[in-house]
Amino acid sequence: MRRICLTLPTNRACAATISAIGEEADYAAAHFDVEVHLLILDSSDDETFAEHARTVAEERRAPNVIVHHLGEAEQRDFLQRVIHRSGVLKPDLMLDLMLPADVSYGACTNRAFLIAGALGCRSVHRRDSDSTYQILDGEPVFPIHHELTSLGKPASDAASGVSETVLDQEHAHKPVAMVGSSFVGELSVDIGEISRLDSGIYYDVVSLWAPRDWPDEEKRELVDESFRGAGTEPFTGDHSTLTHVDPMRVDMCNISFLHEVYERVPLPPATDTIGSDYFLMHLVYDGTLPGVLHNRNIVNFYTAERRTDAGFAAYQLRLTKFFLSMLYFNFIYDRMAAAGSSLLDGGHRVRPDAVVELATEAARLDREENVHRLDVLDRSYRKLGGRYAEFADRLTSLGPRLLEEAQEDIEDFALLTEAWEPLVRASRTTPVHRTGR
Repeated sequence: MRRICLTLPTNRACAATISAIGEEADYAAAHFDVEVHLLILDSSDDETFAEHARTVAEERRAPNVIVHHLGEAEQRDFLQRVIHRSGVLKPDLMLDLMLPADVSYGACTNRAFLIAGALGCRSVHRRDSDSTYQILDGEPVFPIHHELTSLGKPASDAASGVSETVLDQEHAHKPVAMVGSSFVGELSVDIGEISRLDSGIYYDVVSLWAPRDWPDEEKRELVDESFRGAGTEPFTGDHSTLTHVDPMRVDMCNISFLHEVYERVPLPPATDTIGSDYFLMHLVYDGTLPGVLHNRNIVNFYTAERRTDAGFAAYQLRLTKFFLSMLYFNFIYDRMAAAGSSLLDGGHRVRPDAVVELATEAARLDREENVHRLDVLDRSYRKLGGRYAEFADRLTSLGPRLLEEAQEDIEDFALLTEAWEPLVRASRTTPVHRTGR
């Protein structure tokens, strides 16, 4: 029986989501020959953690579902033991990169990867706390159905379980390394208000995602499809495609990876930066590994915290850091696309050394393009006025530090990738729970 890890990282109240993902775990155990390790990585406050613990304790799961609800203290203890056993250099830095004090979408998923290794899991399936499942005929539509149908199979074998195949025969012998879909509902990035206030400013801001030298037409296409997921169309029936999955068509709330991907290369551990957890999608795509794109889209919604002034400021900072990170990632993605299948070794596994080399080279890029990005944000937000102008005032003082952090983030990614193999190897022989469970 294959072990899999269905994981939910959270730092907010989400008891209903925990219940829902528990039902998805039950579905997987009932319909596939798997043992599901439902991993809840909980960084919420004590009161919220206790509420989540009650939810876990009160609900009965299927026999082949094992729930691990870990607070930050338990996660830190596990990581310290893994890092010590691995013998990596700079152990204190490695712990900071794996469990930083600030929010990191990449780091929380990296923790899930190492814990999955400790649990003997062959794949990781990630969901988010600000999302839920679509309903068809009174039943939730679980993405894990498509994930377990195809993930890990040679593409030639997976072809019989999908609706269509759009994959050259030369890739048929490679394993399906990623299965995912997108979301419906609200934008994945909370910038809808900017679009309503001023469509021109919306274009100026969102186009900062693109390299500065892109022509306007390409930038316009990127803006038009950015952060919208699969739109608003409800699920009416299954469709799945065996292909090289375009990263623009999937989201991290609805994704699964084969262990041979995430055990080779981690996610960037940048803090307070949206999009820092999307790197492996690009690596799988550019490396010509097969994947499956399906249409069991998850429903995205905004939590009340985002509507507060503090939540707004925190999110705009994460968006700003995302734009600054793209100086480095656009460079890396461009080089990865050119490298193609040379990103893989003879066993069709991604090559960490290639990623380290590209990240190290990217870290030496001139920052002038990022200075331009900050100027555009400052000018745009001041035109919008109100709390956007207030945030622009913050950027004036934060700008130099943010430029430094963006470069340091990519340097940290290179360091963590270099250390990743011994960390993964150590995790496989490190118990998650000290007392055994």
